[in-house]
Parts: sequence; structure tokens; C-alpha cells
Amino acid sequence: MSLALSVPSSVITASAASLACQAAIAHAEALGIRINVAVTDASGTLAAFLRMPHAFLHSIDIAIDKAYTAASFGFPTSQWPDILAGDEALRLGLPLRPRLVVFGGGLPIASNGVHLGGIGVSGGSAEQDEACARAGLQALGL
Repeated sequence: MSLALSVPSSVITASAASLACQAAIAHAEALGIRINVAVTDASGTLAAFLRMPHAFLHSIDIAIDKAYTAASFGFPTSQWPDILAGDEALRLGLPLRPRLVVFGGGLPIASNGVHLGGIGVSGGSAEQDEACARAGLQALGL
């Protein structure tokens, strides 16, 4: 019996990560907001980032952390309030974890059941941010 020492993994391409960022920016322009947008690979490592002129500076790290959170858990960051609502200890403790974002604007990236990463947007309302992130996914055909 041999022990497997590795597993194959898929990684989002640089061109796909860039396209998702550009599409999110285009959607933000249509909404009249200024955003920061980040795409990570499945491990949460930054793969692409774009910042619109005059987008909030503090939103840079928030966008990156939204992508990181969505990539690391595999579900939209907007789902956290429902998840946390039923568990007081979790609700009080989990949001204190560094880089964990528990409000909308981060979406996982998956293709044909393969987890590729996350996209995070910050600069508008949580709903606007998620709409921009969704536009990024749609540009990839997801």
C-alpha cells in the first residue's frame, strides 16, 4: 500500500483573475461607485487586484479579505449573518479572527465543481459589492 503524498489542484489563471477584476470595475462604473476588487486562488493567495481612482483606501484590505474569506470557506461572505445567528459563542468569537469578513461582497470562484478561489469587492454597500463581484464571475462564464 502506498501513501499519496500530493493531490492535484487547479489554479485560476492570471488572465481569468484579471478579467474578473475588470468586469467588476465595469459594473461599479455603471452603478456610479468606486471600488477595490481582489481575486485570490483557492489557497487565498492574491492573484489579481484593481483599485478605481479615489476608491476608499481602507477598502483595499477589505476587498482582499472578502476574497480570502470566500475562497477559504467556499461560500458567499453574505451568508455569515445567518450562520452566526444560531450560535452565540461563534457570533462573538469568529468575527474577531483576522481577515475574516462577515458581510457581503465576497464570492467563491468555482468551475465545474472545482474550487478555484474567491473574488472580493469593497467600496459600495454590501449589496453593490456583491453585485460587482457577481459581474466578475459572469465575465468568466460562472
